[in-house]
Amino acid sequence: MATATAPKKLAPAAVPEDLVMRFSVKQYHQMIASGFLNSDTPVELLEGFLVYKMPKNPPHRVTTRLLRLLLDSLFAERQCYVETQEPITLADSEPEPDLAVVRGDTLQYLERHPEARDAVFVVEVADATLARDRKLKKRIYAQAGIASYWIVNLVAQQVEVYTLPGEVNGVITYQSQQNYRRDEFIPVFLDGVEIGQVAVSEVLPQVIS
Repeated sequence: MATATAPKKLAPAAVPEDLVMRFSVKQYHQMIASGFLNSDTPVELLEGFLVYKMPKNPPHRVTTRLLRLLLDSLFAERQCYVETQEPITLADSEPEPDLAVVRGDTLQYLERHPEARDAVFVVEVADATLARDRKLKKRIYAQAGIASYWIVNLVAQQVEVYTLPGEVNGVITYQSQQNYRRDEFIPVFLDGVEIGQVAVSEVLPQVIS
């Protein structure tokens, strides 16, 4: 009679530092142009590394859609438009934020992606990616000089708004953070002028029973 044996517990996979390769934005674009990477490849370039994008659960999708509709209405007549999960080209990164308010018209970007100077602000919707969005993504956006960065924190049910990119203790980061809860309103600015507000309760989804 055969006896079952417990499966062996595998040790965590080690990442060999001597085999890690960094890519420039130009090399990243060449990989896309050659077909090595395509629109179905779930990666983005972050500080020279190809980083996998996490799959999105229903609350993430719904939140992104709700906020997109609100921002569309605020910026419709202000020579800006809203993009969803599209590239922004930075010095050594090409993140694809969940939302970005971009200056101008989409037709002016036929030959290049929007850059930091084109971004009014960017938004990441965070659940499984919260640690990455609070550290790596925040550092990338601050170093690029993007004026404002929002994290829609689905875990804590709040929206974190980071502003004033600059140096703190020798590190470039956002110098100001304001957290907005479900019963509060987030002021939305364009070139230092408040153009409206977003109700947090209209952004964070609640399950309808």
